Amino acid sequence: MADVRVTYDKTANAAYVYLTDPQVRRKVSRMYPCDPVEVGGMINLDFDEEGRLIGVEVLAASSKLPEYLLDSAERLDTEGT
Repeated sequence: MADVRVTYDKTANAAYVYLTDPQVRRKVSRMYPCDPVEVGGMINLDFDEEGRLIGVEVLAASSKLPEYLLDSAERLDTEGT
């Protein structure tokens, strides 16, 4: 099973799930925002120049993602250091 890199900023309550090889930097060429009212948060899908999904940004992450995932995520805020 492949490891998936997840970053989390508790201050911003935002997480990012990377769907690419952590050693390879892919440039986002198109972002598709998903903001359904019934979800109560915003989720952005990032695609590369070839149309491949390379990452998912989750705002209001603490109410959208499992706690264990956020606890194990790479922290981008100072609280997690």
